[in-house]
Amino acid sequence: MASVIVGRTGPFTGQSVVLGSAPLTFGRKSDSGIVIVSPSASRLHAEIVTEDAGFVLYDRDSRNGTYVNDERVTRHVLRPNDCVRIGDETFLYEAQDAMETVINLSQLDVPRAGVGTDPGVLRVTVSGGGPVGLAFALALEETLHGRVAITVHDGRWIRKDSGIVWKGEEQGNVRRQQVVTVQSRQYLALSEEVRSALFDEGAYSEMWPVGPDSVDGSPPRNIRIAYIENRLLELANTKAAIRLVPSRFDPQEQQSRLAQEHVLAICEGGRSRTREHYGDRFGGADSSIYSLDGEHLQDVVLGLRVKSKLSDPMSVLLTVSQNRFLLNSLRGEGFLNMRLTREEAKSVIGIDPVRQVFEECIAARPCLMSREEDNEFRCPTHGTLFLPALLRSSPLWKEIRQGLNLFGVAEDDLSAITSFRLDMVQRPRFTAQLNRPTATSPGTYGFLLGDAANAIHFWPGRGLNSGLASATSLARTLVRAWRGKPLRDADFIRHEAAMSMLQYRHKSRAWNAMVTTDEQGTTRAIKDIIARSAEPRRGTGSAPDRADLGVGIELDGLLDRMAAIRDRLAPRLPGMPTDAELRSHLATVAPATLRVLQESGAWDTLIVGGEEADIDLFYQSDSPVYVPRPADPRSPAPAGDLREAVS
Repeated sequence: MASVIVGRTGPFTGQSVVLGSAPLTFGRKSDSGIVIVSPSASRLHAEIVTEDAGFVLYDRDSRNGTYVNDERVTRHVLRPNDCVRIGDETFLYEAQDAMETVINLSQLDVPRAGVGTDPGVLRVTVSGGGPVGLAFALALEETLHGRVAITVHDGRWIRKDSGIVWKGEEQGNVRRQQVVTVQSRQYLALSEEVRSALFDEGAYSEMWPVGPDSVDGSPPRNIRIAYIENRLLELANTKAAIRLVPSRFDPQEQQSRLAQEHVLAICEGGRSRTREHYGDRFGGADSSIYSLDGEHLQDVVLGLRVKSKLSDPMSVLLTVSQNRFLLNSLRGEGFLNMRLTREEAKSVIGIDPVRQVFEECIAARPCLMSREEDNEFRCPTHGTLFLPALLRSSPLWKEIRQGLNLFGVAEDDLSAITSFRLDMVQRPRFTAQLNRPTATSPGTYGFLLGDAANAIHFWPGRGLNSGLASATSLARTLVRAWRGKPLRDADFIRHEAAMSMLQYRHKSRAWNAMVTTDEQGTTRAIKDIIARSAEPRRGTGSAPDRADLGVGIELDGLLDRMAAIRDRLAPRLPGMPTDAELRSHLATVAPATLRVLQESGAWDTLIVGGEEADIDLFYQSDSPVYVPRPADPRSPAPAGDLREAVS
């Protein structure tokens, strides 16, 4: 008999969650087991835990209380048909045979060794159904067609009619509308079917010029993450070999099932719980390599959803010529990302207008605060307001307005605000044996893919590219290795090498987007250079404030830099602005902001924009390397140079 919680009223109506050994949390927090969108609910409102008495519901000091059968409770042992009310939403507790009355997707089709299981079928579980997890599943389904069974878990999905779709904002899932740049090396490695699904006319733009990594002259393509997620999920719904499970993967609850799987691909992102569960298998991560003066370096970035009126060539030139702002857009609409100083990061905070208390909502989740009719930016999950926007005279809001002005964005065209807290660690390995083969189980290997493997600093904009490359690499490895027999460590040498190369290339690129080294060899965090350049400066004696001279000093220096960059980009990106157009545009920017842009430095395009890691190097041929036996010096030398045979 399985016990379940079934939504009775509210956004969760008709959906069910099977209760197990892990606690089930309710609240407005985005990582709750059941996200309550009602504003009268607390962040962590209630929790169901397993005790000797059965399943016990606890109120976790909520603001408005937890009710069972219309009576307020602090602790209650659940009984069949109990009605639980949290905020404005109600749930029914039922104890029944889940296989007969509730579709418990995590328990369907459990493979059992020796009972109708085809030994020739590779059994794969994917935790995390974002772009990387779905791209991996689709690549494997195509290349091992008829010989693979794939189960993909994601708690951000919901069942609708006969398929699986993404939850919406009303169900506590704020979709990622950021625009990402996919390099041609990565999108050309996708199947023709996947490329056709993603790159419909009008769904992407080619804002950035052809670069060193552009294959066959194909330019990078800008496309929204949410659109990628939608199209890949739609395609996965059509594949009989891919089973989509709309619930978060729980390694403890799935332990017995996982023992019958050959592969677990961990694609849950940088904060993967599954990766941490198996942390001892993958080894401890090292943060020291990405530290400066003993401090693990971290950047906080404000993401501003905007609509810019500037042309793509002007936006590209403005972006790469400084290190404070980055605009990545699709026909002008996208996110303007702003690197924050340490002091500015402290100001990224929400305020609960009812309780008049500060919340880390936008800084810790992150949440997306959208502009509402009253022109305030409100988080739909937690009901908080973006504090700097309430204080229009605050230093951070003034800097935000300067960034909008730089990229030709009217303040009314700023529609939402979010934030990212970014850092990196060095991972020792990406492949681990989770279960050894036995007489009744095949042995399970785990793999870290995407941000779970290599969380990449956003400034280069290459995180998705690394994720797609890692998915392609593992799919190719499994196609080569799978022969219906237990997998071995030796099967994954190529993949582990490819992952190590991706880690080195992308993280070295990201590190060079976080720090800079001056002519004296001193390395500093770029965010600290920005903070120092923003400090008021006065000359000696009666000399005027340097900011008053900024138009003549900082503007000229910035224009010289832009002209040099423009000359390099012009052959690959037509329509670049003239000197007069640049001067006219920058003349409206405050002198203090010009100084920040000038002193932050330009992108190191040789490092940041250079060639991608090419995993094809590891998959070009299966042929063994032939090394001839050394010649007997007493024998006559064969015709020809021996070096030709070796080479």
